[in-house]
Amino acid sequence: MLADRIIRDAARNQATDIHIIPRQNDTLVQIRLTNKLIPRLSLPKDECDKLISHFKFKANMDIGERRRPQSGAIFCEVNGQLMGLRLSTLPSNTRESLVIRLLPQQEQIPFHQLSLFPAMTRKLLALLKHAHGLIIFTGPTGSGKTTTLYSLLNETAHLFHRNVITLEDPIEKNYDSVLQVQVNEKAGVTYAAGLKAILRHDPDIIMVGEIRDAETARIAVRAALTGHLVLSTMHTRDAKGAVFRLHEFGVNWLEVEQTLIAVTAQRLVELTCPFCEGECTPFCYSYGRWKRASVFELLAGKNLNSAMKAAKGEKVETRYRTIRDVIKKGIALGFIQESEYDRLVYDEES
Repeated sequence: MLADRIIRDAARNQATDIHIIPRQNDTLVQIRLTNKLIPRLSLPKDECDKLISHFKFKANMDIGERRRPQSGAIFCEVNGQLMGLRLSTLPSNTRESLVIRLLPQQEQIPFHQLSLFPAMTRKLLALLKHAHGLIIFTGPTGSGKTTTLYSLLNETAHLFHRNVITLEDPIEKNYDSVLQVQVNEKAGVTYAAGLKAILRHDPDIIMVGEIRDAETARIAVRAALTGHLVLSTMHTRDAKGAVFRLHEFGVNWLEVEQTLIAVTAQRLVELTCPFCEGECTPFCYSYGRWKRASVFELLAGKNLNSAMKAAKGEKVETRYRTIRDVIKKGIALGFIQESEYDRLVYDEES
């Protein structure tokens, strides 16, 4: 079947996303490999609606609704492995388009490979030894925040024997070592309502998929104040941006100072291929997700206190290793492609 062939092809090429894009006269199917979109297939115009309807049916989405965006999830077996598919539809000026995020379930990054530089991995694990507080992971979509959180939670559940509960929208990977709760707004299980219920379930560590509004931010901070370790994500440009964002959400400075343990910013970088000069072709067997690694910017201790003072408007001198510095170091050591600096590093003065 066409839908199965598209999924198998994407999984075999270690793609992260499938794009099904309707055009005026045909339908384009593309896959995302690292940061590039590779065209794979061109289908007749009438095939697009059938293909998208099939995926929507499998994900229990409303097949008849094409005027508003929808999202759903499927778990299926692809090439002998369990695969999670996260679907998102979007109405366009011609017809509906569909993007599918591929989430391999068995694929687990070894903990020691979490960061390009091992010293940062040890620092991240050390943060989880805290009994209570708030740790925020920031970065743009697709930077690997959720993968980092899963790896840390899986490691701490085994090492420290603590009760870990997650609240996600949607659940991207199934883990037996943690209790996972799915956000379901139709049933009244919002981030805020789910977090309140989790607090009565005797957790040691709570992972909130994303702090996206003021109510969730306030409840997450209160949970940290009442003796729980709370981990969550935010979409900010850098680590210090999360401090400003918490204040924008109405969390007062005293609560931020008492709860916030650390903030990290993360980027996925393409590593230099030992077999190719310059960019890999899609035929290079090292091409794909294993040719990438995460780099981190960590705000904690004195540097975090300085960032909080700066957020209040106080003039302070602070110097810590930023994403810019870490990427420069990786390029100098020959680990990271030079083109990654222009792609990932923003001019701080702009």
